[in-house]
Amino acid sequence: MLDGILQGLSTAASPVNLLMVFVGCFAGTFIGMLPGLGPISAIALMIPITYGFDPATGMILMAGVYYGAIFGGSTSAILINAPGVAGTVATSFDGYPLAKQGHAGKALAIAAYSSFSGGTIAAIFLLFAAPALASVSLSFQSADYFALMVLGLTAVSAFAGKGKFLIAVLMTLFGLMLSTIGTDQTAGLQRFTFGSLDLIDGISFLLLAMATFALSEALMVVLKPEKVSQEAEEATKGKLGSMKVSKEEVKDLAPVVGRSSVLGFFIGVLPGAGATIASFLAYGMERSFASAKEKLKFGKGSIRGLAAPETANNAACSGSFVPLLTLGIPGSGTTAVMLGALISYGVQPGPRLFVEQPAVFWSVIISMYIGNIILLVLNLPLIPYIARLLALPKQILTPLILFFSLIGVYLVSFNTFDIHIMVIVAIIAIVFRLINFPLAPMLLGFILGGMMEDNLRRALAISDGELSFLWERPITASILAITVIVLLAPLVQNIIDIRRKKALKVNDGEG
Repeated sequence: MLDGILQGLSTAASPVNLLMVFVGCFAGTFIGMLPGLGPISAIALMIPITYGFDPATGMILMAGVYYGAIFGGSTSAILINAPGVAGTVATSFDGYPLAKQGHAGKALAIAAYSSFSGGTIAAIFLLFAAPALASVSLSFQSADYFALMVLGLTAVSAFAGKGKFLIAVLMTLFGLMLSTIGTDQTAGLQRFTFGSLDLIDGISFLLLAMATFALSEALMVVLKPEKVSQEAEEATKGKLGSMKVSKEEVKDLAPVVGRSSVLGFFIGVLPGAGATIASFLAYGMERSFASAKEKLKFGKGSIRGLAAPETANNAACSGSFVPLLTLGIPGSGTTAVMLGALISYGVQPGPRLFVEQPAVFWSVIISMYIGNIILLVLNLPLIPYIARLLALPKQILTPLILFFSLIGVYLVSFNTFDIHIMVIVAIIAIVFRLINFPLAPMLLGFILGGMMEDNLRRALAISDGELSFLWERPITASILAITVIVLLAPLVQNIIDIRRKKALKVNDGEG
């Protein structure tokens, strides 16, 4: 193992490969900032360029593009509420309110530090535990994945205000319903397409995310110009805020980053889980751990609510290389593209990779740490300039958001039908906003819906249609037990608070 690490270090530290890390991070960051062009598009653009390189150099470049794009995606999520990548949706919940309050610089700085910390901690885990974790990810079956998705849905409580848990659940169910539109992958039958060929592939995540966040935000500017202009004035007065993070804030964020890094990495290790589930779970976990006073800040500009998903999604990106390199199993669409590139180089990912091709295996892992340093050094000086995007007059910024939202969705499918659906979804999203229905649970339900259905079907097929799969395997039963605890925790907390208040009243009366 030590020989492999030293070989990987010498490969990753060569001038050509260091240049590739820099180019990958730089290109990935800017591609990620453009709504609609996520890491899959970025890596697909890089594949033709890497054909002349050796496998290690090609993979290092694509790995740099991967976490650079995730990093860049958080920038557009924070500044213009346009999370073009699923993994940065949770970042926008508190990042965008912070930017609107005049703290865009601080929000981007916290995102940068959190991303760096999450990526670095995960890279260290990856360095020492990759071969061992491969066997852990192999032990996961469909029933366990289904239980994990159910646990992911419990994050809905993080997006529900006081007394709005039922509304959040209803929005999650709406998202689950939207995920069933299209072709049933198992039976090959069309569902809820109403005879339209354009709906055969269902509704894309990008379309839904852009419509519910970026497009509806831009339309709300038009509907409520006075309110928005006041927010813009406040943001300008604050001169976009300082990038400085105080010592108290660092102390507050340190445990958040630590917990989210570990959670994100282990979620990333599981094939098919990925950065999106990791970011939502981290957000929900931090809200559960927060005090009653801190909970009220979530969704309104909480630095914890920003740091948790940003740390987790970058840690999950590093973790997703475990199943890719050690088992040859892609954990996401992005790593599936990278798997195709690896095979085209003549490299067969699997348990023998770190023995037969140690230079490829270890150099990619070590390049992640180098890449995180480059991303931090590259992006911190740029934050004051990137943040000035908010200083643009609303008359210019609103059309820009509309343009990037519509063009971003159109460039994926080149289908005008998607634009029509996007406008309809944006109008529905505005109605939900006006009646104070949270949109995040709907997106969470949509993201997890397809994966939940596939894994539930497989689990039922294995157990001959019996629900016994829910408690037969210790892993499944444990995850479901944690789910029940997470769901009951707010109820138990409310009961404790009520009893405390009654006890205080009794004591005051005696006094």
